[in-house]
Amino acid sequence: MKLLVLEDNERLANLIVEALEQKKYHVDLFSDGKLALEAIDNGYDCFILDINVPGMDGLSLLKEIRTMDNATPAIIISANVELDTIQEAYSKGCDEYLKKPFYMYELETKIERLCKPKICLVALPDGFTYSMEHEQLVDGSGEEVKLAKKEILLLNLFTKNLNKNISFERIEQYVWGGELTTTENIRALVKRLRKKLPEDTIENQGGIGYRLNYEH
Repeated sequence: MKLLVLEDNERLANLIVEALEQKKYHVDLFSDGKLALEAIDNGYDCFILDINVPGMDGLSLLKEIRTMDNATPAIIISANVELDTIQEAYSKGCDEYLKKPFYMYELETKIERLCKPKICLVALPDGFTYSMEHEQLVDGSGEEVKLAKKEILLLNLFTKNLNKNISFERIEQYVWGGELTTTENIRALVKRLRKKLPEDTIENQGGIGYRLNYEH
């Protein structure tokens, strides 16, 4: 999974990132709300937002997120325990409100419950399977197929959007995390992933993107 974390307490932020990366999550950390705002369309599976941060507070950022995205789960983490603030957070679209201080186990449990894909194991042609939970590709003989980080991100994007066209722009946002890249780099990445999957699993969509063909 790909997570956005907004937290300006350096010690807590580092603890969160370390814990989540140990769970094999991809974490983008921000300490400024305005900088996080610029990145919210980069294809995240979960938003974890502190309220009192520089630039733009977490609740204002959540409001902006919900103008564009009503589906991606959002968890507020805050030392503010005032009822009015908690009510405001839920009214603006948060899914969980986690009060500081908290055990890292609490945050990990909420992420797993809210943010993990509903389809955990995707059956691909020729006996291949992909575990979205463990980000593990297994071939027809039961052997694990090694994937590079960007290959995992791309396959995650495809498996979350089965039989849907994925544009070059969306691939750039999700896999490169908002960094600019070229169409040639995207095509090269798709080519590398194709070599590790059964033939014709990834289909070219007329030069505007790709789709992963999937049959239940």
